[in-house]
Amino acid sequence: MRIHVPWKVAVPAHPREPLELPPEPDGLRLLRDATARLSATCERLTDADIAAPTSLPGWTRGHVLNHLARQAPALGRLLEWARTGVENPQYPSREARDTEIEQGADRSAADLVADIVRTAGDLEQSMLVLPDAAWGRRIRPFTGEECTPRRILVIRLRELEVHHADLDMGYELSAAPEDATRIVLEDVVRYFSAHEDVPPMELRDLHGAPVGVLGGRGKASRTVAGAPGDLLGWLAGRTRGERLTCPQGLPDLPGWV
Repeated sequence: MRIHVPWKVAVPAHPREPLELPPEPDGLRLLRDATARLSATCERLTDADIAAPTSLPGWTRGHVLNHLARQAPALGRLLEWARTGVENPQYPSREARDTEIEQGADRSAADLVADIVRTAGDLEQSMLVLPDAAWGRRIRPFTGEECTPRRILVIRLRELEVHHADLDMGYELSAAPEDATRIVLEDVVRYFSAHEDVPPMELRDLHGAPVGVLGGRGKASRTVAGAPGDLLGWLAGRTRGERLTCPQGLPDLPGWV
């Protein structure tokens, strides 16, 4: 079941296909606002703070920020793939991706944040000039799904919101704006909807409205309820689901992307 968002999304033919967003002003605004929120949080970062660990194994705050800075041009390569029709992978390999994240993760706070803002602007500009025909072409992000460039808007929004919370600087997914939360939540729900390692369950919001059904096989055996941001935090592996309710107890989930 789809999650309602307050403006039109590009709905796949099958609810388990990757979520996409049209390259319209509202979609670009979501990315711009998420970048601005991240930048505002990072204003109080000192250079010493950059080396602090995060909840991501082996990643400091510098790694998280450098990943976001380097991800924007990597997504730009996918746009170039769509524009030319010539395969241009997001990253040549996982090793290349990891090396790119490692290199520059120890830069100053100001340099890292400026890099994020600059590359985010470059990515938006690439979206603005991408020909209409290119938006319908098939590409394949690093995570392996086949999609159109409209998927890039979801990927970037997801990374900005989730990694913002990973910085452990007071920003939680439960506090993200409603429109961004619901889009990223729907993306995660789609990921887990057919995952056979997830026990069948139904997700509901605080008002009892259905959010999604997870699990590859069988009838939903439990109901997990909570605010969209709290559901997202738990599904994304960023919280233990402390503010969620589930009479049978919250199940263990496999790792997310």
